[in-house]
Amino acid sequence: MPLVRITQHDVRTPEQSRQMADIVQEVMLELFDAPPGDRYQIVEALPVGSIIAEDTGLGIERSDGVVIVHVTQQGRSTEQKTAIYAALAERLAAAGLVRPEDLIVSVVHNDREDWSFGHGRAQFLTGEL
Repeated sequence: MPLVRITQHDVRTPEQSRQMADIVQEVMLELFDAPPGDRYQIVEALPVGSIIAEDTGLGIERSDGVVIVHVTQQGRSTEQKTAIYAALAERLAAAGLVRPEDLIVSVVHNDREDWSFGHGRAQFLTGEL
């Protein structure tokens, strides 16, 4: 059950942002084994200059088209994580949405007790999920 935050500069149309979110969801379903029907995404566009993303000494030249995909998840393997990094870069570039140099992906782990899907209950712990 990944929770995905897609943060970008406000340089894309709403349609392009939705297409980007759809591609991210496809990757979550195919490579992260996200259950069908589980789509939790936050897509935000900030004014140009609001994202400061240096190259970490890698010589990467970023543009105002920078996108940060932050995935909160449970129990994915190293192989799954590296697979989504590659798939996201490839698919978003192929769609003409994000240059590979402008894509930053961060995956963080949390546990079943770290989720409530409503009604103030921890559905993973109560057995509702």
